[in-house]
Amino acid sequence: MTTIALLASLAILGYALCYLAVCAASPWGRCRRCHGRRYHRTAIGTRRDCRRCDGTGIRVRLGRRLIDYIRAEYRAGHQ
Repeated sequence: MTTIALLASLAILGYALCYLAVCAASPWGRCRRCHGRRYHRTAIGTRRDCRRCDGTGIRVRLGRRLIDYIRAEYRAGHQ
């Protein structure tokens, strides 16, 4: 039973490390609200610029925000 738990833990750790590597290499991802189209449809059918990405279609990935937060905390603690 411990072998299965160990393998599951290693799989989750491997996935997290791969995701952080992707975030370090490519910090930008498509906006989840507008799907990179830069606009979204309103209830009455008109187009509006997406508020989440400010009409750019891209946003900083969550993992990249985490990397930047950790880096800032490390620098603040070592000054």
